[in-house]
Amino acid sequence: MKIGLISDTHSYLDQSVFEYFKDCDEIWHAGDIGDISVLEKLESFKPTKAVFGNIDDHRVRAATKEHLHWECEGLRVYMTHIGGKPGVYSKPALEQLQLHSPGLMICGHSHICLVKYDERRKMLFMNPGAAGQHGFHKVKTILRFHVFASKLSDLEVIELRG
Repeated sequence: MKIGLISDTHSYLDQSVFEYFKDCDEIWHAGDIGDISVLEKLESFKPTKAVFGNIDDHRVRAATKEHLHWECEGLRVYMTHIGGKPGVYSKPALEQLQLHSPGLMICGHSHICLVKYDERRKMLFMNPGAAGQHGFHKVKTILRFHVFASKLSDLEVIELRG
């Protein structure tokens, strides 16, 4: 399964995302979608899993959840928007981690791309950074990777130039 991971679009969807994600089986959006049309464009392009973020309005919140848990190719995945980072998880995220023990945790919010193995929790942490135009980030980033037989491989950090 090939995955395209994006976050913090803030109502802006760089058109190059469609080229980078054209061979992906699914798109995962880690919140702060902004306008519902961003989610609708992604969903009409590829199967999409998404959580809402702190800037998302009632329309986005009605179409998504705050916490999402699922299994992808045998890998337990947990996604939320405000999750913190390894060693400094938000209280709601920490509660979810204790309940579900995922192998992969995904969040957004910080606008900082970070992929790090959490030795204490025995899971991989991923934050794709921000793909939108609003925020302090200077570079827009997304992630692309494969999941097969409970393992993640071929991770790419992609800088959007648009």
